[in-house]
Amino acid sequence: MSLRAPLFDLLVSLYSSYPSSYHVPGHKYGKSLSLLEGTTDEQMLRAYQAVMQLDVTELSMTDDLHGPSGVIEEAQQLAAATFGADYTFFLIGGSTAGNLAMVLAVCDAGDLIIVQRNAHKSVLNGLKLAGARAVFVMPQRELGSDLDVVPSLEQIEEALERYPEAKAVLLTNPSYYGLSVDLEPYAKLVHRFGKMLLVDEAHGAHYGLHAKFPRSALQAGADAVVQSTHKTLTALTMGAMLHVQGPRIDRKAVAEALRMVQSSSPSYPIMASLDIARALIDHDRERLFERGLAAADAFRQWVMEESEHYELASSLLGDDNSLRVNVDPLRVVLRCRRGKHSGFELLRHLENFGCYAEMADIQYVVLLFGMGAEIADVERLKQAFIAIAATEGTSAAVLRQSSETIAYQQSVSEPVLFSRKGAGADSKTIEIVELSCAEGMLAAEAVIPYPPGIPLLYEGERITAEAITMIKRLVQHGARCQGATDPTMETITVLRTG
Repeated sequence: MSLRAPLFDLLVSLYSSYPSSYHVPGHKYGKSLSLLEGTTDEQMLRAYQAVMQLDVTELSMTDDLHGPSGVIEEAQQLAAATFGADYTFFLIGGSTAGNLAMVLAVCDAGDLIIVQRNAHKSVLNGLKLAGARAVFVMPQRELGSDLDVVPSLEQIEEALERYPEAKAVLLTNPSYYGLSVDLEPYAKLVHRFGKMLLVDEAHGAHYGLHAKFPRSALQAGADAVVQSTHKTLTALTMGAMLHVQGPRIDRKAVAEALRMVQSSSPSYPIMASLDIARALIDHDRERLFERGLAAADAFRQWVMEESEHYELASSLLGDDNSLRVNVDPLRVVLRCRRGKHSGFELLRHLENFGCYAEMADIQYVVLLFGMGAEIADVERLKQAFIAIAATEGTSAAVLRQSSETIAYQQSVSEPVLFSRKGAGADSKTIEIVELSCAEGMLAAEAVIPYPPGIPLLYEGERITAEAITMIKRLVQHGARCQGATDPTMETITVLRTG
């Protein structure tokens, strides 16, 4: 059976017809790059030109992403059938565009939405653009691994009862670390209150596609789900999808929001890669993931059986696993068993061996095994970790994060109003103080440690002693804080009192 990828097939057919371009883009199917011949690496030039052969604009036969009625519409309908949605929107701005669109489609100025506190910064930007209010709910801490998962059902129910005017609940599942819970009870709870469940499932585009993977948010009953198809499937970077189902979500509002946040000149190579990613799933389904699963399992087995220096986050999960946490089998999260190296140090050492990890934090390094990973990749990784174990670490005792330290905000917050200009837009109302002296003050800027790009403080929130401690520890171990005026975090911008 051949692949059925209508958008990709049309672009190939168009180029094969030897078209003469009298339209944008200016590279003219890559022909303009002939001017570079002899000035750069020929192999790289040919690879670059190959991408450009599919890079066109909205012609009569190539359809329009913002009003699809032809080949893009067909590709999106096929994707909806594959992933189990009523309708699927292609995203050429990553999950960021999808998160923005979900919030903008649901919230008008002043509207309230319940949001998991460790949401991605794109969710916060959506709140700013909408001028919405957010009630933040703390995630649960899995005590064995010290990693977070979604808030408890009891916390979400408390928030819904306290704020019946809320339009929706927005959760992030799975986490950057590949931990998740089944969202069906959450969907049933949220729907019982007559609200929508929106899910940032950026790291779970592969969920529900193999027996070893957790169920997807769509399968659990969520109303709108954003997935980064480029993260764990085969789409190009920035290729993502926004899936919707059921009568609660306004599909027209979603489409209008996407017209606002996505380019009016969308990338056809990215859209074609989404079409191909879906076609590969339809063609091979579970077989598509077998090689990557085998590689991840082999490395995980080595860590558990042969390495005395490292331990897996998955092996640290509580024995009773009362949270019923699911682990992404394509993602390996590990740390030094005796705290000899921080996660940041492990990441830097791995790069010296040509092994590039997904991310790191104080404790852990996160390794993402794609579907194309091979046993040879595992061997290289093992040799790197063996060599790293023989090196000296600067973190003689890596401090373990505790649930008391991370719980720097109340379980269910008071509403926080967001605006496009931000809390610190007026220089007359702000001042810069030493971070150590900022306890009790209101932050006039967001503090976003990167990676993984999740805000630690929001504009307008009260700064606690616990938040100050966490910021200092993250910076000490190499994190960069986006959004902050002072990247060293020696100082912080706050709202003037009075």
